[in-house]
Amino acid sequence: MEKKNIYEMVQILKETFTKEEYKKAFNSIKDYLSKYEIKEIEELGKKRLAYEVRKNKEGYYIIFIIRANKDDILEIERYCRINEDILKFIIVKK
Repeated sequence: MEKKNIYEMVQILKETFTKEEYKKAFNSIKDYLSKYEIKEIEELGKKRLAYEVRKNKEGYYIIFIIRANKDDILEIERYCRINEDILKFIIVKK
């Protein structure tokens, strides 16, 4: 069995969401990640981006601390790339 490590993932969601749409997108992402071990979730709210991304000047920032192995991280990255609600993401090993 492959060793699991702790990873920090920062996601930026689209600025155009209403509160209900944001919560729906957030819960969808959280539900997907629930099959991995989520240690902590921190919602930072709407913040200005350093540069425009897909015509968005702001975005909703969320930080997930998860415990997973390398294969899990590859699957999470694939999910983040195809999810249209996610503008940007980064995953780093802690």
